[in-house]
Amino acid sequence: MSLRAWAELLRVSALFTVPGDALAGAAATGLRPNRGTALSVGAALCLYEAGMALNDWADREEDAIERPHRPIPSGRISPAAALTAAGALTAAGLALSARAGRASLAVSSALAATVWAYDLRLKHTVAGPVAMGAARSLDLVLGAVATAAARGGGGSAAARSLPSAALLGAHTVAVTTVSRHEAQGGSAAAPLAALAATVALGATVARRPAPTPAGRTTPALGAAYVATAARPLAHAVLNPSPPLTQRAVGGGIRAMIPLQAALAARGGALGSALAVMGLVPLARVFGRKVSVT
Repeated sequence: MSLRAWAELLRVSALFTVPGDALAGAAATGLRPNRGTALSVGAALCLYEAGMALNDWADREEDAIERPHRPIPSGRISPAAALTAAGALTAAGLALSARAGRASLAVSSALAATVWAYDLRLKHTVAGPVAMGAARSLDLVLGAVATAAARGGGGSAAARSLPSAALLGAHTVAVTTVSRHEAQGGSAAAPLAALAATVALGATVARRPAPTPAGRTTPALGAAYVATAARPLAHAVLNPSPPLTQRAVGGGIRAMIPLQAALAARGGALGSALAVMGLVPLARVFGRKVSVT
């Protein structure tokens, strides 16, 4: 088993879309990132990678037909190794969140349960996109709760993070709906709906920004989000072939970074917004080496 195979299984290029969840969640609380934020980032990264490994384990028979080059059907990683990795990463994520407090553990437990339910039961049902959106929303809430807990609070952190979590979750639902057609293509309706959702979400994020340095960057970050997701989606609408649909999904995943930055800026955290945007070039470099889908 090579490092390359594990990088493909875990889709390491998509990892750069994860830290922004916690930073946007922290911004929603009005607090600066702290130890709790760092723990939530670590927990989220572990649970995200657990989901990637479990996804390929659950889809190994389907991938043997549609994607025989993937690590499991190609024989580069065994099903047992992938399932073991999923379990170990889940345990590591829960352990990290537990160090941030009981509330964080409760949120991360709900997140882990959602990830496993999606991969094992819900992925190919009508509830699949909603479950994936819920997982991303919980990721942001985890950042908010862990950040507040590190300051001795946390009672209302989850509630304050819900508007941002809902926006991020809505984007995830749209992208996941498109991804259901990436192997076969043929659906212009899904990318068209996702394109409309992207424009609406970008407008919502940028609406009435606060008159602060962070607030003034929100419209530009919202525009960056729309630009990142909209172009490949438009191409998939015009030609819903598997390659263009896959590019639309990849663009939607990468667009999470400027969306997270816009949400952080809307919460008044300019430093966090800039830090999240700093992940964009890294995501591009690693995306050329390992596909995000």
